[in-house]
Parts: sequence; structure tokens; C-alpha cells
Amino acid sequence: MRKLKYHEKKLLKKVNFLEWKKEDGHREAFVMQRYHATHRDDYKRYSGLCRMVQKLVNVLMKMDHNDPSRIQLTDLLLEKLYNIGVLPSKHNADVLKVCERITVSSFFRRRLSTVLVRMKFCEHLKEAITYIEQGHVRVGPETVTDPAFLVTRNMEDFITWVDSSKIKRKVQEYNDQLDDYDAMT
Repeated sequence: MRKLKYHEKKLLKKVNFLEWKKEDGHREAFVMQRYHATHRDDYKRYSGLCRMVQKLVNVLMKMDHNDPSRIQLTDLLLEKLYNIGVLPSKHNADVLKVCERITVSSFFRRRLSTVLVRMKFCEHLKEAITYIEQGHVRVGPETVTDPAFLVTRNMEDFITWVDSSKIKRKVQEYNDQLDDYDAMT
């Protein structure tokens, strides 16, 4: 690279190329790497949801505390966020403050791959993503092949291995739960 001229140095003196405001300190890349997200659109959608919740919370905080519409909207918001699994509990002393601090990571924690690791179906996140993409996991009656599938609290109980999965067979074999008829095939 050539040596910068005086006026170029002067212009670039106030610019920091290592830390851009737009990138927000590389938080996006860090979160996507941590949760093994392949599509940047997922991060954008989740951050959009966080912004919408924060805007709604700001509007609710400006309203009167005893206003019936505020109480009703707050209850609806809490119910929705709790059912999705983003909030740890419905009942909290300062509910709107908790809702205001919802992050993109809280949505990433509700993805099927992360839930599989938390429920001890897999040991590592990458392994969970591989199992999902190969079609070994089902939620309810449907086989899910998208690791970005958001799992609600109600759906957590219905996550299982697909009946024809060799992983299910190995787990049953290990736990001595394999049926004699299945062992023959």
C-alpha cells in the first residue's frame, strides 16, 4: 500500500475502521457463530421482533398504570412471550422492565437445535443441527428438517426421534428398551 498523503491522513484521523457503528461491535457475528446460525436473515428477524417488543413496552410504560387497556395489553404481551419461551416466568414484580430487556439470543435459545441440546438429545449444537437436517427429529407428528424451527413451551414435550431413525434404535438398545420384534429386524 502506498504512503498516505497529508490530506488523506487528516481525513482518516477521525475514522475508526475497526469498530463500525452499523455492526454494533460484531455482536451479530458472535451470536450467529455461538448458535451455529447459517442465515443472516434469522438474526435480522429476531432483532426486528426485539425492537417491536421494546417499542410496545415503551408505549405501555407511557400509559397510566391503572388504565384497563394497559393492563390487558400487558397481560397479552406477557402471555405471548411466556408461551414462546422467551420469558422465564409470567409473574414478576417489574414485568415491563423484563420484557424490555429481551435479546436476540433469547430467540436463538428457542430454536429446535438449541432445545435438543438442552434436553440432552445431543451433546453438541453442531451434532443437533446435523440430526435435524438429516430428518431424525420430529415435533409432534411432523418431521422437522429446519434447525431454525422455533419451539414453544407446549411443543417441548412432543420432541422425539423419528420412528425409523437409527439413533432411536441405538438409544433403545443402550437402555435395554428395544422390543424383541424390533431387535430381529
